Amino acid sequence: MTGAREKDLINAADLLLDARRTGKPINDLPKGLQPTTLDEAYFIQDRMSWAYEDIGGWKVGAPTPDATPSFAPMPKAWISCSGCEMRGLVHRYRGLEAEIAFLIGKDLPPRETPYTREEVIAAIASMHPAIEILETALVDPTQASKLTSTADMAMHGGFVYGNAVPNWQNIDFTKESVTLTVDGAVRVERTGSNTAGDLMRLLPWLANEGASRTEGLRKGDWITTGSWTGNTLAAAGSTAEARFSTAGVVALRFA
Repeated sequence: MTGAREKDLINAADLLLDARRTGKPINDLPKGLQPTTLDEAYFIQDRMSWAYEDIGGWKVGAPTPDATPSFAPMPKAWISCSGCEMRGLVHRYRGLEAEIAFLIGKDLPPRETPYTREEVIAAIASMHPAIEILETALVDPTQASKLTSTADMAMHGGFVYGNAVPNWQNIDFTKESVTLTVDGAVRVERTGSNTAGDLMRLLPWLANEGASRTEGLRKGDWITTGSWTGNTLAAAGSTAEARFSTAGVVALRFA
């Protein structure tokens, strides 16, 4: 990457950060500042994440069972337990996604030999139901460049986790169902709907392919593994609950 291009991407990160901080979204990045590759989008993500200081984990997902996963950082300051009230200008868009998340219980530093699926699963401390809050610097992310939306922290705006689920290894996620309600009304109800297919493939991929960027997974990191419900929008003052058939319940309220 040339110095001039790096400057363009830094300016792009600053524009997206300003739009989020002020609550004044933009339609898209100027053409010359838009990322043209996934690596450029990741560069902008990482630059934005520095403004929010410590990373508390990663969101990872894939749009189809055969697709290569993608991932984005989750600032530690945006991680909350179930039942918390979400406050601040950061919550303007208020998208909601019901997800399954994992808490890492053992460091997985980068290494030459790839971690096996069994090694990564053995490093998981617990599994939790979760809601990812989607936020964006864009007026309508569906109308902006796809890579701009990816660069914008992959629309990450918060992460809320429920209680740990015992014996989670026995859950058949292909048959797991979930209901997402907003203000008591069912908005989405689906079964086996994680778009990655086998969601457990995402963690070994992140531990191995993502290590050059994450510098390895660490004890205490949260890993959330993609939406089961799509993007459901809520309003200020709304309450939301995601209820999985066996994987627990998680709830939040917007101020």
